Amino acid sequence: MPAHKILIVDDEPQIRLLLRATLTRAGYRVVEAGTAREALSAKAIDKPDLILLDLGLPDRDGLELAGMLRSDKGARVIVVSAREETEQKVAALDLGADDYVTKPFNTDELLARIRVALRQRLETEAEQQRVEVGRVSIDLLRREVRRSGAEVHLTPKEYAVFAELAKQPGRVLTHAHLLRAAWGPAQQDQTEYLRVVMRGLRQKLEEIPSEPRLLLNEPGIGYRLSSR
Repeated sequence: MPAHKILIVDDEPQIRLLLRATLTRAGYRVVEAGTAREALSAKAIDKPDLILLDLGLPDRDGLELAGMLRSDKGARVIVVSAREETEQKVAALDLGADDYVTKPFNTDELLARIRVALRQRLETEAEQQRVEVGRVSIDLLRREVRRSGAEVHLTPKEYAVFAELAKQPGRVLTHAHLLRAAWGPAQQDQTEYLRVVMRGLRQKLEEIPSEPRLLLNEPGIGYRLSSR
């Protein structure tokens, strides 16, 4: 299973450097942002598992940003701030932050709080991470796909597209949505990439690839995963 990805949001380069070194040594993958705008962009593109958020950002108050970063119940948020006032801590927690650490902080304590937050995230979402449609199942937590009980090996792009469809079975996802999820925003017009991946998925997952019943095409729009 890939290492957890953590987004550091802090306008002080020295703090980001310290946190990056600490987290990298602990085995985490790290993404950095120095402004609220960069943080929102990094969250959308890099999809971190946890966010370390400073409240004193130059372009937007961190309290407002805390609610936006946690609004979809995805990444966990730990506020790491020099603000010591109780009302600030309460406000951050009320807006969706999972924990609050005051600067200056002890790195061992911060790592322990990160482990707790990530463990809670996995426990909370575990029941929502397995999707079964017909003879095919996907465990989003373990990144495993099975057909009739046997594990199916997908390429990274095949897995990214299938996982995105599996998160919302029955819903049509546009070509642009799937391309963005698997390739990033730079490839949103390259629908041929998506067609190649879908052909591969059908070969591996459908009973009769030429007559798909699982991975359905919505002409001119996108694809959906059958909900039956």
